[in-house]
Amino acid sequence: MTDPSETEIQQEPPQIRFLRRLVTTLTVAMIGGVLVIIALLVIRLSADDVPLPAEIALPPGIEAEAVTFGSDWIAIVSQEDSILIFDRSSGELRQTIQISR
Repeated sequence: MTDPSETEIQQEPPQIRFLRRLVTTLTVAMIGGVLVIIALLVIRLSADDVPLPAEIALPPGIEAEAVTFGSDWIAIVSQEDSILIFDRSSGELRQTIQISR
């Protein structure tokens, strides 16, 4: 008979030990993955390698609806169904494309 003041040390089954280690390993891997994603987002969003003109002057009466950046151009889609292509370094208007419905 054992003394009630002494606790028995119970051995856990090998499957439970494996499961506990697996859950711990997966938790550490998930935390590491989240930290890597956060670091990559911070690095990517803080990069200032895109040269942009100080301002782009739209023609009178044109309102911008969307902006797209190309390698050496900036496209602005207007609400008047046209696409305006500007030079990326100077901000000068290169081309106007009318969209037909």
